[in-house]
Amino acid sequence: MKILIIEDETELANSITTYLSGENYVCELAQDFGQAIDKINLYQYDCILLDLMLPGGDGMQILEELKSQNKQDGVIIISAKNSLDDKIKGLQIGADDYLAKPFHLSELSARVFSVIRRKQFTNSNIVQQNEIEINILAKTVLVNDIPVILTKREYALLLYFIGNQNRVISKNALAEHLSGDIADMLDNHDFVYSHIKNLKKKLVDAGCTNYLKSVYGTGYKWEI
Repeated sequence: MKILIIEDETELANSITTYLSGENYVCELAQDFGQAIDKINLYQYDCILLDLMLPGGDGMQILEELKSQNKQDGVIIISAKNSLDDKIKGLQIGADDYLAKPFHLSELSARVFSVIRRKQFTNSNIVQQNEIEINILAKTVLVNDIPVILTKREYALLLYFIGNQNRVISKNALAEHLSGDIADMLDNHDFVYSHIKNLKKKLVDAGCTNYLKSVYGTGYKWEI
């Protein structure tokens, strides 16, 4: 799961990054309006944490840009501007939640989890697909009631594929999902193939149907 933190307070941004990284999220940072616009134009995120008061522009404009592009990234406004008008305007434009500063990082993490669950998995903690059962709160995977032990990246891939089932996903998009914007700096994305190969083997060995298909020259598809 990939998070974009749009926050100009360096100490707070670093604290959020450290905490959410420990919760197995891939975190990227934008510290001004221009950086934020560049990132939302180039990448897709599971959740965006958006401060409204940014150097170079207004966070509401970022919300409007996301809406104009019909992007489905979850958005949580995190701002010291705790007026009712700001909250209503943000939610009307398209934000999913609003959290006033100061806040506890554990509460922020819970809000992130809730937004992602609601957007991708119909507000359920349990994702059931035929013989596969995923508890996204406990981060466990069962195949025919047998536990399957996955690495952090294998688990992230499985959720990503199921959340985008029957869609062809490029290797570049998968690399970005696993590694964030540093994927652009890598010489190749062969590590994606390695993680997919291991994920497929573990699932099939546990008795799972091979839903994960290679699409020649394009990428992969979780086919149901």
